[in-house]
Amino acid sequence: MEDLTLAQGFTIISLNSLDSLHMTTAKRMALRCISAAVILELYLEDYFTEKEEQLVLNREVFAKPDILLYQEEVLKHLFKNQDSLEGTFAWWLGKASTLSDKSLKRVEHTIMDSLKGLNLMEEIPNLLGCDLFYTTADITMREYRSNGLEYNRQTEGIRSEVLEEGKLTDEDIVKLWLLRESACLSEIFTKKELDSVLIRFNEMYQSSQLAKRLFEVSIHHMGETAVKNFLTFKKQLMSTPFGTGLNFDFPFIERSQSVFIETEAMFSNPEKRLEDVLKRLNGYGHEVTVLRGGAVPLLKIDNILYEAVADAIVGKIPVHGIRLRRYQI
Repeated sequence: MEDLTLAQGFTIISLNSLDSLHMTTAKRMALRCISAAVILELYLEDYFTEKEEQLVLNREVFAKPDILLYQEEVLKHLFKNQDSLEGTFAWWLGKASTLSDKSLKRVEHTIMDSLKGLNLMEEIPNLLGCDLFYTTADITMREYRSNGLEYNRQTEGIRSEVLEEGKLTDEDIVKLWLLRESACLSEIFTKKELDSVLIRFNEMYQSSQLAKRLFEVSIHHMGETAVKNFLTFKKQLMSTPFGTGLNFDFPFIERSQSVFIETEAMFSNPEKRLEDVLKRLNGYGHEVTVLRGGAVPLLKIDNILYEAVADAIVGKIPVHGIRLRRYQI
């Protein structure tokens, strides 16, 4: 498997299962973070010149032979007609994350082209297309699906680095911040593990200059035209290995919706209900793995876990089926 850049690896995680046609709230958050990831990627690769507290980048960067198309796309929207840009660490991340929806779409298409060319991302019918009400309404919906092996490599890689003892690299620190700002942490770590993640945030904040600069920047709670200021210090601080720590804000946004799939038999047994659901999902091109059977099966659909709960819609004629409900790890 080809090594991916920081921004490409983060895209594999953040855009998986999101609407590929429309600018939803979840996708806007992900794309803002992808744009910020490009700045962080260039920072780690020493493209910037540091002058006191300022980071300087000149237009000459566009002439560098190793500049990537998606990096160039982000910088193009930042530079416009200017020959040089200069600002603090937070200023650069704020500028990258406040691109217009039109600019974000161009960044999306450019980085997706790089991943599609590697057969690591594809567009498939949206899972909602299997829902009874969407199928009867004949609505066309599409979503992104990441390559399963690469998605697991990216997520398991950051999990092992964070949950095991040892010093995190600068790239690991950046990945954690991006996952926090895109509200993806809860998709990778369990609720119990998030306690350990918070401890790691505090450890890094105390020991890493990069983490101290980066963790004070927050782009997930900004408005359309303004970026609010950084870290929120809560009155009630939590206990950490350092005694007094910071209660970092982990944003949460539901990036999936429940789906109701009607079944052919009105009162079928669990095995028959599951068989009907798998038939519908496979027919729409979804990759499905049954992780657990029984009365409430656990399914892995396009890299995301769902519980299949028996349900019925009550109307003039009751419709029996299964509701796919996002499984909180």
